[in-house]
Amino acid sequence: MIEVGGLRVRWPHADDDVLAGTDLDVRPGEHVLVLGASGSGKSTLLRTLAGVVPQQVDAQTWGRVQVAGRRVLAPSGPGRPSVPTTTTAHLARDVGTLTQDPWAQLCLPTVTDEVASGLEHRGVPAAEIDARVREALRAVGAAHLADRRTATLSGGEGQRVALAAVLAARPRVLLLDEPTALLDPAGAAGVARALQAAGGPDRTTLLVEHRLDEHDGAGPGGTGGLPERVVVLGARGRVVADGPTADVLGDAGGHLAALGTWLPWAAELAASGARRLADVEAAPVPSRGTPGPALLEARGLVVHRGGRRVLDGVSLAVRAGRVTAVVGLNGSGKSSLLLALAGLLPADGVVRGGRAALVLQRPEQQLLARTVRDEVAWGPRRAGARDAEARADAALARYGLTAVAGADPFRLSGGQQRRLALASVTVCDHEVVLADEPTFGQDRATWRSCAVSLRGLADEGRGVVLVTHDVRLVAEVADDVLVLRDGRALAHGPVEAVLRSGVLAGAGLPLPPAVRAALADGRGAAGVLAGVAAATVRAGAPAGVGP
Repeated sequence: MIEVGGLRVRWPHADDDVLAGTDLDVRPGEHVLVLGASGSGKSTLLRTLAGVVPQQVDAQTWGRVQVAGRRVLAPSGPGRPSVPTTTTAHLARDVGTLTQDPWAQLCLPTVTDEVASGLEHRGVPAAEIDARVREALRAVGAAHLADRRTATLSGGEGQRVALAAVLAARPRVLLLDEPTALLDPAGAAGVARALQAAGGPDRTTLLVEHRLDEHDGAGPGGTGGLPERVVVLGARGRVVADGPTADVLGDAGGHLAALGTWLPWAAELAASGARRLADVEAAPVPSRGTPGPALLEARGLVVHRGGRRVLDGVSLAVRAGRVTAVVGLNGSGKSSLLLALAGLLPADGVVRGGRAALVLQRPEQQLLARTVRDEVAWGPRRAGARDAEARADAALARYGLTAVAGADPFRLSGGQQRRLALASVTVCDHEVVLADEPTFGQDRATWRSCAVSLRGLADEGRGVVLVTHDVRLVAEVADDVLVLRDGRALAHGPVEAVLRSGVLAGAGLPLPPAVRAALADGRGAAGVLAGVAAATVRAGAPAGVGP
């Protein structure tokens, strides 16, 4: 169903290939999980299979690609680039693609129109379209969004609608790039079930996913419910592991963790070398001391968007030296709260305090420069900082972006763009940093660097507010948690107290297995989770290489 041989992809003006010899064969009806570090070429591979690269996104390509019986790329001669041999429109008859960014493929005004559009383009009889639209929305937990305008959707809601549009068309091949990245845990579990139900002998799936640490399936190593085969991409898209999921994650778990790949919790614990969690040495967690003064305060915030009240009387004090995590179901008002705190969204109520920097959920919306290095240096240069270049270089190193310093920001992977947005904001001297889903699309190594950096900002005396669905990030980094539900504050308090209270489960946010286990351990969830992560990387790293 999918045949890839010697695939190379190079962006314009780049010195190196982003894919440098990728080989892959996927049989009809097979479901494959694609893992790899951020920037390893996973998204580029899916875009090439869909024909988007090089037909719509300019790049030089070499090698051969065939999908669903159609030749996508064919060699044109010794040493010469390959040429497309079928259009993306023809491929779309059999291939459904979900991109990392749902907004890149939502284009119609209403949810129903969006999901129906693919059916109309395929000539599905009008009498069938309504039923298939309802079926697809129901499958991904988005039936309640049918009458909404797409412009009013949250990121997670948009991701569900984009997936429903793909599933409604019933393609023979599904190319899914992190379909649960912007979803709350309950939504992610529902989408995983929908994808399992949509499988079968007539449909082939290639799934790129990072969120394996939340997986708690039955089966060997906790891998039940994942695709039966896993392919791991190393540097520049080379396949470094390929086989049954339980075997690859079980036998090479530590090595994969050292490469930057997430693991299901059971596989991560096994890869750490411990037989039980109590055997893992917890990492030291410094005492945070008493909260500092309020740097930014909001009282009784009320926000309306698209004719709906999305925040209803929310209050929050952002204090020096503290990280506050804001969690809640998709559409609960989290991003609206950040925009109101930043002064970018009209709100009733009171907001007062110092300057706040904002990292948007869609990082490409705040990219300005032509190179990564210039993007990071933009703020300090504009402020007239004498050490602007030194600040930029330090931030590039902190966020793992030094190797792409000369690259076009819009050519980066989604995970790299998110780190770039974080680096370009935090390099300035704002008292308050507001970050919307800062770890979305990150591998475990870059996730760790982002987590350490966010914590470090607070330890410097800044106030940090992060919106996230990543409960593990909350447990390791946050001091306080604000839980939103339907625009109202359901709970607000110290992180372990809120996590232990059961209020998250009551809000439809079940704790992932790693966090449940760490809380039950009793030594402090942050230290236990960091200890397991460090032990896992040490166990899989080459001799002499630390975490």
